[in-house]
Amino acid sequence: MEYRIEKDSIGEVKVPIHRYWAAQTQRSLENFKIGNQTMPIEIIRAFGVLKKCAAMTNFELGVLSEEKMMLISQVCDEIIAGELDDEFPLVIWQTGSGTQSNMNVNEVIANRGHVITGGKLTDTEKVLHPNDDVNKSQSSNDTFPTAMTIAVYKQMVDFAIPGLQVLKDTFKKKAREFKDIVKIGRTHFMDATPLTLGQEFSGYRRQLELSIVALEKGMDTATELALGGTAVGTGLNTPKGYDVLVAKKISQEMAMPFRTAENKFEALAAHDAMVELHGALKRAAVSCMKIGNDIRMLSSGPRSGIGEIIIPSNEPGSSIMPGKVNPTQAEALTMVCAQVMGNDVAVSVGGSNGHFELNVFKPMIATNLLQSARILGQACLSFNNNCVVGIEPNHAEIKNKLDNSLMLVTALNTHIGYDKAAKIAKKAYNDNSTLKAAALELGYLTAEEFDAWVRPEEMCGDIDLGF
Repeated sequence: MEYRIEKDSIGEVKVPIHRYWAAQTQRSLENFKIGNQTMPIEIIRAFGVLKKCAAMTNFELGVLSEEKMMLISQVCDEIIAGELDDEFPLVIWQTGSGTQSNMNVNEVIANRGHVITGGKLTDTEKVLHPNDDVNKSQSSNDTFPTAMTIAVYKQMVDFAIPGLQVLKDTFKKKAREFKDIVKIGRTHFMDATPLTLGQEFSGYRRQLELSIVALEKGMDTATELALGGTAVGTGLNTPKGYDVLVAKKISQEMAMPFRTAENKFEALAAHDAMVELHGALKRAAVSCMKIGNDIRMLSSGPRSGIGEIIIPSNEPGSSIMPGKVNPTQAEALTMVCAQVMGNDVAVSVGGSNGHFELNVFKPMIATNLLQSARILGQACLSFNNNCVVGIEPNHAEIKNKLDNSLMLVTALNTHIGYDKAAKIAKKAYNDNSTLKAAALELGYLTAEEFDAWVRPEEMCGDIDLGF
């Protein structure tokens, strides 16, 4: 491989001759050989947005020439479009401020911009300087959290919210379809009083609805941009009005409600808003875990389990047992939920470790948020499209379990009292008989009274499901 020599404040470094990055990126590649997870491309493209907007702001405020602003903007557009993805090789596990990734972006913009003007990567003097021009009015300490905010918010809009919304809407539709199907309820994994399958599914719909509300609240607090705080929050080396103007430009560029952080010291030193937002993702994961587990248990069997609903058969479920079909979509969803819950622990630890003027867990916090938002949204969509939309009730099994439930005896409480009703249930269980036979044998009521009082469809209540 051919190399060129690049210099930074420490000295000379050999860099692959055809790469746009320079000395600081190369040092990071050599010093942080930890894992194979590179900085999420969402962060890199968010850097493209903020570097472009910073250049335009610097030009408007008179500290950067129009020619340099245009050149920086042109390269940033290439970054945003994904045309330079291979130029960002650094791993997540680097400096906790993300300094090397910020410099990776600065170096690529500077060198690519130089080449666009007809220059060569081996030239000693170049049109753009990575620090003096591309990083003007900035510090890694305020650019990385800004990129993190942009990327995470976009990920929420693109994946988490839409996935949960689609799944919520499907459960709403199913709740309507199943509103008159009476089935036995279960508490403590044991038989309970009846409800309708629609009522049961309406609970899932509401869980998802409230999860979306929590996410939207979290997103509202996660729109403040640190840009303009520079090194410690004081805004050193920025022109007057820079922070407000650059936030406005980023908001316009992304068509999202970003605003400059009210307090830049907080924006650099703490990431409580990200902790809160991931907490909302964890809440959604908890809801989805419950729903996924319920669906796979309700569909279990087909002959030896609960089997009250039938889910689509998407693929063979066993390499040894012919004809076996498994609830694979529920399994995928619940694995994702477990991962999101684990990510939340890491985000909480990272968020709690902001020391003095800078939190140095930024790359890890950003990566976990981006992963959680993406995989949870995608898992919800997959679960919806490949499972929930195709759920059908198993009427025969529902009726069989309902007719044989001992908890229908609860309807007799107000007529003969709890104690007598309990004796009927226990006798029916011990004799392996029906509730009606046990009640008649004990002489607590007549056949006509039993038929009039024990009516499962009337035990479900007249509940307004809100849709």
